[in-house]
Amino acid sequence: MWRISQEEAFRLAVEKYSDTVYRAAVHHCSTTTDAEDVVQDVFEKLLRYRGAFSSEEHLKAWLLRVTINRCHDLTRASYQKDTELDETIPAPAQADGSVLDAVRALPDNYRDAIYLHYYEGYTAAEIGRLLGAPANTVLSWLRRGRGLLHTMLKEEIEDEVV
Repeated sequence: MWRISQEEAFRLAVEKYSDTVYRAAVHHCSTTTDAEDVVQDVFEKLLRYRGAFSSEEHLKAWLLRVTINRCHDLTRASYQKDTELDETIPAPAQADGSVLDAVRALPDNYRDAIYLHYYEGYTAAEIGRLLGAPANTVLSWLRRGRGLLHTMLKEEIEDEVV
């Protein structure tokens, strides 16, 4: 079993996985400010976490799962707020039509599976463990997500041609 102190786990996470956590947060949040807040929350949770990690991969998976969950929490909270629009705040940058923008537009399960598989390199079984779903379900999410991406990007190209 992998033995590492809480302090060493935190140091390793910050040094090795800060960029990974930030990329996942940016991918799942609507603004970079929210993503930065998520990163801070994730590492704060790691400081308070009292469990043990069985391996470095377990630590990385824990970080990604907490990041995705925190992003989903922010998304839910933004829909539940009943606040007025502040006209002085600039609008976020518009989507640039990239494949990543199309991935972000997918439903949560498809988006998470595609991001973890293609951007972070996880297998369907590993994604299933991270997201709490059977590997075959993850494979279905990947297949359906790719199909939706194909349709979305094909329509975008056809619109540009016209």
